[in-house]
Amino acid sequence: MDITLEQPARGRLITADEQELPAPVTLRYVSTDPLAVHLDFPPEISLDGAAVTWTFGRALLDEGLRGPAGAGDVHIWPCGPTQAVMELHSPYGLALIRFETAELRRFLLHTYAAVPAGQEDIGAAVEQSLGSLFGSV
Repeated sequence: MDITLEQPARGRLITADEQELPAPVTLRYVSTDPLAVHLDFPPEISLDGAAVTWTFGRALLDEGLRGPAGAGDVHIWPCGPTQAVMELHSPYGLALIRFETAELRRFLLHTYAAVPAGQEDIGAAVEQSLGSLFGSV
């Protein structure tokens, strides 16, 4: 059975001059892609007015809530006892977003309730990805 979990989260975008602006996002998990989590930004907070989704490893979110984690485009680390920061790198720049750790942890626990760690069946996801990559070749 396919499961999709969605949870609104109240992020705060940290600007270059250290102001904080509301960044309401949706955390999303889909059991057919069990190793990933998605961070959906609505069009109204995007630079070009289009919805944006960042996808990264569920394990990265888990690690980042306990200590600094990440490589490449996404980094996550605790910021004091009750907050966590996500650093997102794109060709257009860098975004720092602060979240309440409890919100992220609650979402993560729901994903593990849906698909426990170590029990991810990636065979179907690999088949689906290969099918879309190669089509009917």
